[in-house]
Amino acid sequence: MRSKPLPDRPKSTAAPTAKVLFACVHNAGRSQMAAAFFAKLANSKRAYAISAGTRPEKRVHNEVVETMREVGVDLSSARPQRLTPELAQGADLLITLGCGDECPFVPGLRREDWSLEDPKSQPLERVRAIRDEIKNRVTELLRREGWSRT
Repeated sequence: MRSKPLPDRPKSTAAPTAKVLFACVHNAGRSQMAAAFFAKLANSKRAYAISAGTRPEKRVHNEVVETMREVGVDLSSARPQRLTPELAQGADLLITLGCGDECPFVPGLRREDWSLEDPKSQPLERVRAIRDEIKNRVTELLRREGWSRT
């Protein structure tokens, strides 16, 4: 008696959700902007982002809140948080944003460094330029990794 081959199981088309961690020292500027743009532009079924800092401030810098509001992103209720091993657990990618020697290292985690100027106490024109550069880099990351909404 010949046995019939088993039917193929349906293959899942859902890709795993990637976790991206944006980190800087104070988690009050660059990493907050990057995570906010990521949330706005990414396909949430493919990837999500969090942000943290090695020495977090009490609040997001006023100039960052103001310039992000100009592009329709409200960071007024965002709160900086400390980068902990628990927070980094399960991350697929760590992007450090100009924190130099204070940038965290997480063994086994893919890492990129985006050397960008700290927006704290900068004139609004400079903060806007930093914001726009972060948005461009996030957009390119999403395109490269296949995590864009489109």
